[in-house]
Amino acid sequence: MEYEGYSTDDATWAVDSLNVNWNEQAAKTAKDYLDYSSFSRSGLIDQLEYDGYTATQAEYGVSQAGL
Repeated sequence: MEYEGYSTDDATWAVDSLNVNWNEQAAKTAKDYLDYSSFSRSGLIDQLEYDGYTATQAEYGVSQAGL
């Protein structure tokens, strides 16, 4: 959001006000990746962490995706 010209305070408020289940989002992202490419468990965890998920969220997502 800062790239779009919003202040750090406004961007932080906007993101903090979202009600997001990041574990659920990590699982969806992991499944999306597996729909078009193959990954090892550790490779997909690394990819999710690169995408900004925490290690715990990434591990949860990969487990929910079946790896």
